[in-house]
Amino acid sequence: MNTKPNAETTYILDKIDFRPNIASLKKRLHIKDGSSLEADLVHLLDEAVAIARPKAMHKVVFIDEKQTDAVVVDGITLRSRVLRVNLDAVHRVFAYVATCGQELQAWGEQQDDMVFQFWADVIKEAALGSASRALHTHLKTCYELGKTATMAPGSLADWPIREQRPLFKIIGDPEAAIGIHLTDSYLMVPNKSISGIRFTTEERFESCLLCPREECPGRRAAYQPALYKEKYQV
Repeated sequence: MNTKPNAETTYILDKIDFRPNIASLKKRLHIKDGSSLEADLVHLLDEAVAIARPKAMHKVVFIDEKQTDAVVVDGITLRSRVLRVNLDAVHRVFAYVATCGQELQAWGEQQDDMVFQFWADVIKEAALGSASRALHTHLKTCYELGKTATMAPGSLADWPIREQRPLFKIIGDPEAAIGIHLTDSYLMVPNKSISGIRFTTEERFESCLLCPREECPGRRAAYQPALYKEKYQV
């Protein structure tokens, strides 16, 4: 989609290259060079690359109001004290979603071998990574952004997963545009999808800083127990 990005337009990226690194996948899956498993992976990967259509979309929106524990964005309320404080000096944010795509979701569901099902999920994660990087590059290039951070519903108890619903309303119609829909429990389908708010900041922020969960494979920063009280508590 070639629409020029602006504050009124939801911008869609639907022509994203997916060129997975097979060496990285083999390392992740503990597959040795020359093994029969390598041949199986190559075959599965060829199938995936042939049909993969990772996608992303975003909308530039402005903050209408800042409340004690919430912000009103484009007329819709997002309830989170942490988000509110992080956006204290911000007037414009980027609401986004990205996905591995319906095509890979359907392909993964067709795998009837448990090992291949797991591999398919890893391949879908790689496709989501391609979509996420394309979105990041697009935002950096089009808006000349400096340092940014993101927050996602469900990443902290302070901004629970039910906040997916208002976030999707802000973005527009992700289901019609790129095939992401929410379940009754607010999970995204395809399952390898992400959503959130990206904002400019001079300070580093990761939700991990406020998350006490010890065994988290996606941890990007060490938990700081005193941070919430020091910065976010009323």
